[in-house]
Amino acid sequence: MRQVLNAILYILKTGCQWRQLPREFPAWYSVNYYFHRWSHDGTWERLHHLLRSRLREKCGRHKQPTAGCLDSQSVKCSAVPGQRGFDAGKKINGRKRHILVDTLGLLLTVVVTVASVQDRDGARLLFRHLPGGCKRLRKIWVDGGGYSGRLVDWVAERFKFCLEVVLRPRETRKFVLLPRRWVVERTFGWLNHSRRLSKSCERLTRTDETWVYIAMTRIMLRRLT
Repeated sequence: MRQVLNAILYILKTGCQWRQLPREFPAWYSVNYYFHRWSHDGTWERLHHLLRSRLREKCGRHKQPTAGCLDSQSVKCSAVPGQRGFDAGKKINGRKRHILVDTLGLLLTVVVTVASVQDRDGARLLFRHLPGGCKRLRKIWVDGGGYSGRLVDWVAERFKFCLEVVLRPRETRKFVLLPRRWVVERTFGWLNHSRRLSKSCERLTRTDETWVYIAMTRIMLRRLT
């Protein structure tokens, strides 16, 4: 089973196809079977949430965060058939990853949609499926471009936390390190180190979400050891 897990991490890091797994690993169809089995029964998510709690405690934090940051990332799709949409703002035909992270940049939850879904609609979908580890949330920092307006009032009416919009300075068009919001941008940078996540190579959006959880699990394992 350790070799099966190593094979899955190898695919994540290198982005190779299942059939191109080196001979040092088990047969590709066996590795693929366990990957999808653990995806459907929630094993990857439970493992990720457990490691995040332990890493937060190692850093001197409570295992359940009280603040976080929300953002989205549009990525292109490969030639594999599947659901996709066009993001008119970023000119990308593919899918969109909506992620919520804590103040350390550790992933709390992720929802993958087609790229044509607006940020505010993806945020509503994400908030409706928050895991139990988010029950102590009180504040979430968001971008002023896609999350301001009715979404702030909608969250205030239905949840115990509030959205705080972080705006860019109007007097400059250059790159500016926005307070609090840089944390989630750094998390996107961590995910980009995995070649499997450079594009959406999956037929189902649920499989895309699984790879994001595995990528963050790999990062947290390295920090814990």
